[in-house]
Amino acid sequence: MERTDVVIVGAGAAGLMAAIWAGRSAPGAGIVALDGARSLGAKILVAGGGRCNVTHFEVDERAYAGAARPLIGRALRRFPVRRTVEFFESLGVTLKQEETGKLFPTSDRARDVLGALLSAAREAGAEVRFPWRVGSVERDGEGFEVREASVEGGGARVIHAKRVVLATGGKALPKTGSDGSGYAIARALGHSVTERVFPALAPLVLPQGHFLTALSGVAAPATVEVRSGTGRRVASFTNSLLCTHFGLSGPAALDVSRWWTAAAGEDPGTRLTVNWIPGQTPESFDRSLLAQPAAGAMRPLREAGLPERLAKALLGHAGIGLGERISNLTKERRGAMVRAVTELEVPLIGDRGFAYAEATAGGIPLTELDLGTMESKRCPGLHLCGEVCDVDGRVGGFNFQWAWASGHVAGVGAAREVAGLG
Repeated sequence: MERTDVVIVGAGAAGLMAAIWAGRSAPGAGIVALDGARSLGAKILVAGGGRCNVTHFEVDERAYAGAARPLIGRALRRFPVRRTVEFFESLGVTLKQEETGKLFPTSDRARDVLGALLSAAREAGAEVRFPWRVGSVERDGEGFEVREASVEGGGARVIHAKRVVLATGGKALPKTGSDGSGYAIARALGHSVTERVFPALAPLVLPQGHFLTALSGVAAPATVEVRSGTGRRVASFTNSLLCTHFGLSGPAALDVSRWWTAAAGEDPGTRLTVNWIPGQTPESFDRSLLAQPAAGAMRPLREAGLPERLAKALLGHAGIGLGERISNLTKERRGAMVRAVTELEVPLIGDRGFAYAEATAGGIPLTELDLGTMESKRCPGLHLCGEVCDVDGRVGGFNFQWAWASGHVAGVGAAREVAGLG
């Protein structure tokens, strides 16, 4: 049986980060990263439209959901954005900040990010093997037996490791290799998994024939809110909202999706509303209409910057003619216009699932980990990082920042133990 010091299960963003820092922290130690995919870094390569949104200029726990935010913040502070930028610059990948706060490689090439990580892992003395799909991790007296998933003809390989880092990812974008297998491995080693594991950052689906689906390609700034059946505000995001042939996408829809899915699973009365004029309330918009009685109904929508097709569709939904003057509208009809524009209730039927989700909500609770090392409290010698944990962030590089930070902490923590520095 092959023996090594640290085995990292998964060679995505968090796994590669763990491999790099394990190698750097314990020179000469045996560090092996295993990945079941036939090609590495698929999620890195597709992120940001092929540009890879490496991180965000301002990251704190408020941009995340899942585990208790103070716990997320403790791990993030051990490897903040400043260190992420310095780390990638040291690898030859300089980052640029865009108006949205997102940081991308100046080359706009995700492949440069992946190439730099793989090179850094090799230079740190870590070996990355693929395709090498892990089927199980079992504890023995001196460490762990990492066993390959069953292969045709038998002969599954086994590696004995003193320490294991579980960086398998979640279930989002399964075509990239994320299948949720890490949850079963963690459970077998004594961990729990949250009651629900569901898509995050996923496009939202409307009923077939809903008027917004006829506006495919139209995008506008909007405030999207999730409200409970009693009217309590659960979450609110303001960003670009994109109408599609199936429903809603764009940053606002993706950010709100996990909150709607979580709330709707517990409260069938959960509602999603859209305000197409962020900053305006129904009351203030109604006052603005009353202040221009001679204007046509389209005028205030054009002045607010709404795309023409969207403005016409909203008026149609409210039963308002395009040429009608505001002064001719009854209080009830004016109210219908106000609701359509500033608190449009959208009858969602779900999200597009893991196949289109950018992240996973749910996973291994952070309360079961020592956040100083990401080591398991239930299975000493096991470290966890990345999306397998119960952490999911907003659109904009926040999930990558969690991968870099937690991967760094896990890699250093595992390596220091095998080097006798823990």
